[in-house]
Amino acid sequence: MIRTHGLTHISLAVKDVHRAARFITTCSAVEVYRGDGFVQVQTPGARDVLVFEERDPRTAGTSGGIAHFGFRLRDAGDVDAAARAVREAGGTVTSQGEFCPGEPYVFATDPDGYAIEIWFELPTPIDPPAD
Repeated sequence: MIRTHGLTHISLAVKDVHRAARFITTCSAVEVYRGDGFVQVQTPGARDVLVFEERDPRTAGTSGGIAHFGFRLRDAGDVDAAARAVREAGGTVTSQGEFCPGEPYVFATDPDGYAIEIWFELPTPIDPPAD
């Protein structure tokens, strides 16, 4: 078996890399690299990376089979703040509720139209120890 760090990044076509990077920082992402026509952001304490690339503007916001990408909250009580942050950053909340008691969620779209999920999940058996 090849040893990896798991799924470490997703690259998305966007109309404006600067707008995409500003929006995604509402989910605790931090810009770590900027180049000609792209911005790379990473979530603190992890190897998760999103790359926003200015390519053919007709492909921006199209899913191509990707239903959504998600950000797991550390605290269930932060779900309403997450919904507000999405709206303030130019996104649209499309759904908000609970998957089951204690697991709230927000589904939204970013300014390019990509679907994102922000949710809290009760600890799973394979979660790393809490920090």
